[in-house]
Amino acid sequence: MNIEFCPNCSSNQYVKSGVVKDRQRYKCKKCGYYFTVNKIGKQIDSYYVNKALQLYLEGLSYREIERILGISHVSIINWVKKYNIKRPYSFEYHSTYKILNAVELAKYFSDNKNLIGAGVIVTELGDKFMLIKWERFKG
Repeated sequence: MNIEFCPNCSSNQYVKSGVVKDRQRYKCKKCGYYFTVNKIGKQIDSYYVNKALQLYLEGLSYREIERILGISHVSIINWVKKYNIKRPYSFEYHSTYKILNAVELAKYFSDNKNLIGAGVIVTELGDKFMLIKWERFKG
C-alpha cells in the first residue's frame, strides 16, 4: 500500500523507520510522528450494505437480516447508526417475506389470490428473489 502523507500533519516528507508486527513503520520528517500503513481490513460489498438497510426499513429485525444475508447483526446495527436510518412508524401494517427462486416466484404470481391488494415488492437477493408483502394487522 502506498503512503501519500503523514496522518498527523498531512506532510509528504517521511522516512522508513523499522518494522512493527511485520508492517513497515514510518517517521514524518516534519512533525516527528511515527505511523504504519493502514491495515486493509475486511470490507463488506456496498451491495450488501444497501440490501441490509433496505430490509431494515421494510421492518425486518436485525437477526432476520443476518439469517437472510449472512452478515452479522452487529454490522447491521452499526450501519443503521452510521447512516442514521430511521424506520417509519406504522402499526397498521406488518411485513412478511419469502425467499424464492425464479420458478417459485413465477408460480407465486400466477395465483390470483396473491395479486389482490397492494403492497408487494420483489428485490434481487443473489441468485434468488425476496418477496416482501405488507398485510394489515387483524384486530
